[in-house]
Amino acid sequence: METSISIVLPARNESGVIAQVIQGILQTLPTAQVIVVNDGSSDDTAARAEAAGARVISHPYGMGNGAAIKSGARAAAGDVIVFMDADGQHDPADIPHLLAALDDGYDMVVGARQKGSQANLGRGLANGFYNRLASYMTGHRVEDLTSGFRAVRADKFREFLYLLPNGFSYPTTITMAFFRAGYPVRYIPIQAARRVGKSHIKPLQDGLRFLLIIFRIGTLYSPLKIFVPIAAIQGLFGLTYYAYTFLSMGRLTGGTIFMLTSAVTVFLIGLVSEQITQLMYKDTVHTRDGGD
Repeated sequence: METSISIVLPARNESGVIAQVIQGILQTLPTAQVIVVNDGSSDDTAARAEAAGARVISHPYGMGNGAAIKSGARAAAGDVIVFMDADGQHDPADIPHLLAALDDGYDMVVGARQKGSQANLGRGLANGFYNRLASYMTGHRVEDLTSGFRAVRADKFREFLYLLPNGFSYPTTITMAFFRAGYPVRYIPIQAARRVGKSHIKPLQDGLRFLLIIFRIGTLYSPLKIFVPIAAIQGLFGLTYYAYTFLSMGRLTGGTIFMLTSAVTVFLIGLVSEQITQLMYKDTVHTRDGGD
């Protein structure tokens, strides 16, 4: 039985390039279902997408990239969903490479942007940091945590819709969710072009938002891997300070008590977070292991 494919493109004010992107997709995969989620565009993105042959779902106002992804995933009829940007950065010719890797037994295949594909130096450094952090958390090499170009098995992706944020960090969330659930993930190299038009990412506002990705990575995968090192460092500082004050003043100070008790508190918070994380994924694990 042939696998059916749906292509989902979240789009906001992409009228200058959306038709070209859709045409490129249909030339590569003529039988694919193409869904454009028009996220409150103020231009004629929706009309141009529909004229190019896509099914258009329109949000009445801008709800965010993640919200558009969720709308597209709910509407997709394919067994496999390919998510890609509507701004011309992703080459439709790379889609068959993602699908071929999916056929090798993976549940998600991500297009990993290679050197020179990042929008700017700052973005590249930030993404490199996120990749290393995610690799530490999962124990697997994560080559591009924030890439929006990926192919997934639709049924497995929909298991985690309730976890996905409405903003720009959906790739991080879904990647960590797949790793946590034990679904195999693969990265293949791609070259991303410069986007056509203006980016919707605001450096300061979204930079602060992306810092929260660090905590999202920890809480979604293994909170203790974040909280234990922090608690250990605090405890070490507390014991060191206690040794100093005892030798120099012969007493236990309030600062020592504060650092040691806060270290215990951080550890306990991590322990509770770990249990909550286990509950978040219990249904997925139960289904995967063949439970009733």
